Amino acid sequence: MRFKPVAVVLLCASAVSAADGPTATTTTLYKSTGPDGRTIYSDTPQPQARDSKTLTFKNLPASSLSSETLAYIEQLRKSSNAGASAPPPRDTVLFSAKWCGYCRQAKAYLAAKSIGYREVDIDTAEGKSAYAQLGGNSGVPQLFVNGRGITGFSAAAYDVFLQARK
Repeated sequence: MRFKPVAVVLLCASAVSAADGPTATTTTLYKSTGPDGRTIYSDTPQPQARDSKTLTFKNLPASSLSSETLAYIEQLRKSSNAGASAPPPRDTVLFSAKWCGYCRQAKAYLAAKSIGYREVDIDTAEGKSAYAQLGGNSGVPQLFVNGRGITGFSAAAYDVFLQARK
């Protein structure tokens, strides 16, 4: 019996939905074919597209934060110091932790692709504060590029997430 090869593409531009709860992340991206026949990946549907697919994924593999860290982050969010949520960073930022295996995979992936980034350790007071202000959820790694974020790590998801940001 022969099987046809099938390509699976994970397309991700992340948004944390408050309705889904603190641990759920939803990623949505639109894959369209433009009038010139080229494939377009976007955060919004393309009106000029010949055809379009909406792909939604939930919960990429991520390491959960400890209950103590989550409590501290929640306390920061409620404090007057945290204020309103900060806008997502315009540069490339990776929230990570030294103990997180998915974070190590994300960093290795970014290094192999020669993608520069600023790392923020969520186990420091400054890191927790930044994570709380940006609306971080309960897992790492969390990568922000050009104002959009993705939580968790898979090489296929990062491939398309970063390609869509060019």
